Amino acid sequence: MAFMAHVPPGPAGSAPASMVDWDLAVTTAKRLMRPSPEISREAVAEVVSDLRRYAALAEGHVRSYTELVTESATAPVVVVDRAGWVQTNVDGLRQIVDPLVEKLRTTRAEPSSLGTAIGSRVTGLEAGGLLAFLSNKVLGQFDPFFTGLTVNEGRRTTHGGRLLLVAPNIVQVESELGVDPDDFRLWVCLHEETHRVQFTAVPWLRTHLLSEMETLLDKTDLDPGRLAKVMREAIEKIGGLVRGDSDVSLLDIVQTPEQRAIIERLTAVMSLLEGHADVVMDGVGPGVVSSVDEIRRMFNQRRAGAGPLDQMVRRLLGFDAKLRQYREGAVFVRGVLDKVGMAGFNAVWAEPANLPTKDEIAEPTRWVTRVHG
Repeated sequence: MAFMAHVPPGPAGSAPASMVDWDLAVTTAKRLMRPSPEISREAVAEVVSDLRRYAALAEGHVRSYTELVTESATAPVVVVDRAGWVQTNVDGLRQIVDPLVEKLRTTRAEPSSLGTAIGSRVTGLEAGGLLAFLSNKVLGQFDPFFTGLTVNEGRRTTHGGRLLLVAPNIVQVESELGVDPDDFRLWVCLHEETHRVQFTAVPWLRTHLLSEMETLLDKTDLDPGRLAKVMREAIEKIGGLVRGDSDVSLLDIVQTPEQRAIIERLTAVMSLLEGHADVVMDGVGPGVVSSVDEIRRMFNQRRAGAGPLDQMVRRLLGFDAKLRQYREGAVFVRGVLDKVGMAGFNAVWAEPANLPTKDEIAEPTRWVTRVHG
């Protein structure tokens, strides 16, 4: 039996004059994604139960290790299949892209309905292909921009964010690595739960990131000549990847100078969040995951052992940059912990001004000097 999971539907319909046919993106992704591992109905129920249980267990370990205070009810855990992961990410992308569409509609002449329909279908197909590729890779993800409402014993609670655990991918990877399933599931939950604790313990973090994203969109250059130049540069970058240029990412060509400054700030924050999660996972892991050393070794080998095509796509999508975020962020967190301990490090969550800059990520002492004098 294949994995199935229910995800609450997102906003109905696409934005007026949308640049992306989101329904087509979802349909395309579902057609292209790999089939989930075939296991029994009982095994599916066991995996879902395990992931929910280990997520709750991991949260307690993370809160104790990080000394961050939070309420778990403010961001639910949702176990999804690959199709469910695609749908949740399309819902999130709509929230980011639709303001850009509205800006285009209000600042320039309304494009023709035929041109819009053709363009939106092309981008819908492209988005669907991208989501299909990613749906096979992601083990877990915290979605900070989701807003939901839960009702428990008559009490209505609005929560921001949700933790997604992609069950079929976790099962497939633990099988490929040949590691203990219980240990691997808890190990994955330790990393992902750290992100949930980060956002639920620091409410302003979600608002801050949303504000940065809105500013980034506001600085988007919608001039047709500029967009044509970007497309030409994109083709050149793809050619560079095919020729083996390992320093190429499409992220390099879609930024104005103003956007670069914003992206540098966002990169620093993401390095902090990812590095912090890795440090917590490695700090808690040895005490609660008996085979953590084997899992880490096998997992790192798997990352490095991708085929040429997979490596090319990863570079194109900026995955290499994300792996650097793990490493550089972890070095920053450990550097600060060595200097001022956990209480001193947690000053990073006090206010946006205390977030590290890109330069401080590389030199933790600079952040310690600025924040702690």
